Amino acid sequence: QEQLVESGGGLVQAGGSLRLSCAASGRTFSTYAMGWFRQAPGKEREFVAAISRSGGGTGYADSVKGRFTISRDNAKNAVYLQMISLKPEDTAVYYCAAHSTYYSTPVFARGREYEYWGQGTQVTVSS
Repeated sequence: QEQLVESGGGLVQAGGSLRLSCAASGRTFSTYAMGWFRQAPGKEREFVAAISRSGGGTGYADSVKGRFTISRDNAKNAVYLQMISLKPEDTAVYYCAAHSTYYSTPVFARGREYEYWGQGTQVTVSS
């Protein structure tokens, strides 16, 4: 079972950058595809980015393409979300999630596919 802990959130001005980290506690991190999701107040949770088990495949929501980059370090049991050119509409609680999969290349964009979730980290972008 994976326990996921996000960090790196905070308050930033529009146009600024943040790097989110997600640390996993299990011994089988490399068997999980990982994803980042976010939920703004009064809105449903939405997909942000995903990365395959191997790290060779990535996927992004249209709203963040070109601004966010997901990466992982299987040796450190960690996944990251580098965010640049932040906008006020990026304000949300950001969650990382893990999906156990046999396959090394697919990415997963639907929240219901993920078995494990972190508690989230708040990102606030001021205008």
